Amino acid sequence: MKSKTRKAHSRASRVMEGSGNVFADLGLSNPEQELLKAKLTLQIYTLLKDSGMTQAEIAKILGVQQPQVSLLMRNRAGNFSVGRLMEFLTALRQDVEITVRPTRKEHGALSVISA
Repeated sequence: MKSKTRKAHSRASRVMEGSGNVFADLGLSNPEQELLKAKLTLQIYTLLKDSGMTQAEIAKILGVQQPQVSLLMRNRAGNFSVGRLMEFLTALRQDVEITVRPTRKEHGALSVISA
């Protein structure tokens, strides 16, 4: 039986450890803000998914059009600001707490902690 050999790739694969922020790793501007928006959107998505409400019902609660709810249901923050996403959370009966404290790092960080 004749064995087949695969052609080796001419380029070596490199694996790099991520920074913990995919938006920074991709070189996007404002990566901390983008990560914060993604985390807030995930919280909203989870609440919406578990609510059992229709997108039209949710739209009324959030004060937006149904297509914008559809974006949120697909984990897309779209053009929503961090502030607007926090307003959505409070409209969904969630408390949003902002804590500001000194850091030992050169630059502070943003985070979302869910209870």
